[in-house]
Amino acid sequence: MKTFYTLVFLALVGLGIGIATIMYGNQTPKAQTKPIISMQPPFKSYIAGTGIVEAQNTNIPIGSAVSGIVTKVYVKVGEEVKVGDSLFGIDDKQVRARIMLAKKEIKIAQAELLKNKNRFQVLKNLKHVSPELVTKEQYQSRRDDVELAKSELDLAQTKVKQLQNELERYTVHALMDGKILQNKMRKGMYIDKSMTTPLLVLGNKSMNLRISINEYDVWRFQPHAKAVAFVRGHPKLKISLEYNYTKPYIVPKTALTGLSTERTDTRVLQVIYTLKEPDFPLYTGQQLDVFIDAENNGTKGI
Repeated sequence: MKTFYTLVFLALVGLGIGIATIMYGNQTPKAQTKPIISMQPPFKSYIAGTGIVEAQNTNIPIGSAVSGIVTKVYVKVGEEVKVGDSLFGIDDKQVRARIMLAKKEIKIAQAELLKNKNRFQVLKNLKHVSPELVTKEQYQSRRDDVELAKSELDLAQTKVKQLQNELERYTVHALMDGKILQNKMRKGMYIDKSMTTPLLVLGNKSMNLRISINEYDVWRFQPHAKAVAFVRGHPKLKISLEYNYTKPYIVPKTALTGLSTERTDTRVLQVIYTLKEPDFPLYTGQQLDVFIDAENNGTKGI
């Protein structure tokens, strides 16, 4: 009898442990989140806006003047380049083959010119010895053959130069100093010269901040007023801005997805500021929260 009660007790204990385990396992763990640091506007009266970091000379999409298969990619994303640096190369075997044929045509033209010069020289010597043996038509014909051979040689040389210039188009070079912001080029892929989607984007190392100001705040905006930008998610990281210029046209605000079809019912004035060198990294396309001083906007008497 004692054994029976012992077994019942152990069964109840096991059941209790099982229920406790199930209840504990179903509990939702507490989220380990950090509180967002509150942002304190730097001015008593201000205009708030969203800024997008962009290259100072505008991001330049790089294309190709010729179609073909990519054989070489010389740069990587984030790499800085100088004017004239090679970016990528297109298969140029056909052009090189044409250059080889054109160079052979030069040799043929040179041989033809030499042959006609020799014939003309023989005729000149004969005319000098026995003028009556050489007619005027014969002399003129030999001289014309020499001039024609010279023209054919010049044409062959010009053809080689033209093909060499064409060959240079198969290697795309940087036209300015900058940084590679995007590179979707891959060795072996085919690119068409009529492509509209950029596979490689070059940006200037210096950066601007394009700020969109709501049309309701435009009247409060002063071009050379103080302006400060804050990094989203870390308001302690801020950077002073230097006014550059204003685009004198209010446009519909475009959503920040990059699609031209996405628009809102808000119209904005776009103002460009120069980013002073920060102590923290900034990236093209990054959004910043911007505050522009509006305390001294000259409308206190209104």
